[in-house]
Amino acid sequence: MHKTLDRLLYWSTGVMAAMALFSIMWLTVIDVIGRKFFDHSVPGGLELTEMLMVVVIFAAMPLVSWRGEHVVFDTLDALIPDWLRSIQARVIHLICAGTFAFLGRLMVMRAERFAEYGDTTVHLAMSIAPVAGLMAGLLMLTGLAHLLLVFVRAPTSGHVPVEAQGAST
Repeated sequence: MHKTLDRLLYWSTGVMAAMALFSIMWLTVIDVIGRKFFDHSVPGGLELTEMLMVVVIFAAMPLVSWRGEHVVFDTLDALIPDWLRSIQARVIHLICAGTFAFLGRLMVMRAERFAEYGDTTVHLAMSIAPVAGLMAGLLMLTGLAHLLLVFVRAPTSGHVPVEAQGAST
């Protein structure tokens, strides 16, 4: 199950984030060349970059959460008994699932409001509602990833506790 979900997240949200980052790179290259040689920047380049950054950040969250590749605060892990770590991890995943679901619901409401009011970007007049809807969906997907981690054994991550790092050197 882990491999299937990992592969699914990689080929959906992971590729989405990578493509957005690649697009930002090319947009920046074209913008710099345009400014340097033609005295014109890409019209709406800043707005496009902002929207693409939203995609990079929010599309990466489900995959990062599923793989456990986020920043870990492990200073107190040496003091926590092994039997409590599993419970602690499940409680934290449950709290994260609830938080991401709540934030996703707030973003759904915000996207609906953007659509109702017809909010657009200033320069390109692109609708903001689809971007907010994408953010909401990716927040909900991140919440679902954390909820699944409550009930199934978490995949192993690259995280190495502090005491293990000292022993290996």
